[in-house]
Amino acid sequence: MSKYAVLLAYLCVMLGVMGHASSEFVSVVTGLFGPELSVWRFMLGGLGLITVSLIYPPSRDLLTPLRENGIRIAALSIFGMTFGQLMFHWALDHASVVQVATVVTTMPIFVVIADHFINRTPLTAPKIVSGIGAFGGVAFLLTDGYLEQLRGTSDALFGVLLALGCAFVGAIYMVLVKPMINRYGAIRMTTYTFALGAFALFATVGLAWGIWVDPTTLFDRPPQQYLAMMTLGWWNTTIAMVLWLGGLAAVPDMGRANYLFFLKPVIAAGLAFFILGQTVSSIQMLAIAVICGCVAVEVFWDQIRSLFGRRRTERIGTGAE
Repeated sequence: MSKYAVLLAYLCVMLGVMGHASSEFVSVVTGLFGPELSVWRFMLGGLGLITVSLIYPPSRDLLTPLRENGIRIAALSIFGMTFGQLMFHWALDHASVVQVATVVTTMPIFVVIADHFINRTPLTAPKIVSGIGAFGGVAFLLTDGYLEQLRGTSDALFGVLLALGCAFVGAIYMVLVKPMINRYGAIRMTTYTFALGAFALFATVGLAWGIWVDPTTLFDRPPQQYLAMMTLGWWNTTIAMVLWLGGLAAVPDMGRANYLFFLKPVIAAGLAFFILGQTVSSIQMLAIAVICGCVAVEVFWDQIRSLFGRRRTERIGTGAE
């Protein structure tokens, strides 16, 4: 694989991460109630992903997997990513963009934990370090939301817990869906998730909140609103998903490339501060620093061990120990 091809693959991953990272910002811009917005996102994103699947030859056959494993695919789609996305958009009604983005960034850590308990994958030292960092960051945000709630100025604690539930459910989904992705491909399985999830969310939001989303009313809204909704469905969902999955499949080291996902809270914080005018508290900044810092330790674990090992050897050689 040439150097330019590798750079292009990493660029695709980075653009995909930017799509993920800006989804909180775009969701707030729509001004819609979270559960209702989740229905719109799945409708528009599902339509976009079906189009991509039909254009891309390896994923064009959408019927055979449903005939072979339709019940399992539907169950994973509805009770996994769909339920997680419902909590994600609902969380944004209660917590800030920065809080939600930072908590959701812990999803890869939950993937490691879920993979350990479901598939008995061993927990290595660097994974334990990054896991401690993730939970430390979440603890800071929970404290921040709790203190705000005591002052009566925000119900951020409920939003942070919803975002934590999103990360947890999404992680279990990622572990359980992996065999299906290996068999049918990531694009096809993502398409099923959003296309089937749209029907489940339509009924759930209608029955639970009394909001029955009518897709024919999309353009009966102010331009800023329907453009933001289309951006969420087609850029943040369809295009970002395709770029992210395609880039991860092309890079030489998928695990290393996936760590770009941890830039999500930094990007979200910048968008929230400079465009939405939301304040970023010192606790939120500390949470971002803790999570990103501990993940950086995992990324450069071998280099750090080599550096400390070399220093220890030098100290022994000079008689310092």
